[in-house]
Amino acid sequence: MKAIVIGGSGHIGTYLIPKLVWAGFSVVNVSRGKSKPYKLDKIWDEVENVILDRDNEVYGHFEKKIAALDADIVIDLINFSLESTRKITDALMGTNLSHYLFCSSIWAHGTATIFPASEDLPRYPLCEYGKEKAACEAYLHNLFHKNGFPETSVLPGQISGSGWNIINPTGNNDPMVFQRIANGEKIALPGNFGMETLHHVHADDVAQVFFNAITHRNQALGDSFLAVSAESITLLGYANAIYRWFGKEPKISFLSWDEWCKYTDNKKLCTSTYLHIARSGSYSIEKGKCLIGYCPRHTVLEAILESVASMTERGVINI
Repeated sequence: MKAIVIGGSGHIGTYLIPKLVWAGFSVVNVSRGKSKPYKLDKIWDEVENVILDRDNEVYGHFEKKIAALDADIVIDLINFSLESTRKITDALMGTNLSHYLFCSSIWAHGTATIFPASEDLPRYPLCEYGKEKAACEAYLHNLFHKNGFPETSVLPGQISGSGWNIINPTGNNDPMVFQRIANGEKIALPGNFGMETLHHVHADDVAQVFFNAITHRNQALGDSFLAVSAESITLLGYANAIYRWFGKEPKISFLSWDEWCKYTDNKKLCTSTYLHIARSGSYSIEKGKCLIGYCPRHTVLEAILESVASMTERGVINI
């Protein structure tokens, strides 16, 4: 069977494409040609690489070129809008397609009302990114139920692993928070005594959800699956673990939201933190375990610590 991975040179594709090749799929990696997999593997010699830029193609040409490849499976890792979803599904109608897999996000959930949140809870996304992802999911599921379009949505958490600068214990991507911890300096956490949560997941486990959805196609069609670790982590627990990993005594203070924003003095970082901790995600993997055999290989802390180790090796954090 032929599988196309759109955006396969990124973090998820680094782990997903080798799984597909080893399983006997003929794999086409569609990318802009500007990045390489985070982990080098000889198996990539067996992958066909096609350079296409979704954003810079003439309207509709990208989707027509994907459809012309006539694959059995299309895994769409870089689809961020309802318009793109409509175009790609329209183009794939009438092709050899047997399964389209869409990469959504836990941001499509927004503020959950019950923890751990399941895939089937009502969605209250907080930002345009989350709203578009939620709209894409709803559109795809409706297309499945009305027209039988063979789709599945996967919702990753905060993707982590080697080669990736991850969300830090204050809920944003500022690497200086890790640097201050490595230096043994004090950090301030926003909100309610560090009890807000993040839900990191190793990219290899995200790839596992996509792969298992393909190999359990009948159970996965027309449904959504959360791709997260088995547990989430509080900001306080996260910060304490990083201090200890660097061999430092934790030095943590707590500030109200307004005080923390003044302390941080960076609107972009404050917005990122707000969108992470206002959701304070803790998500369930029960559906994935029951229907497609999902079994995360990494705990939330293992995924985080591998990422931090990688950041030190790459000089993002200096010891």
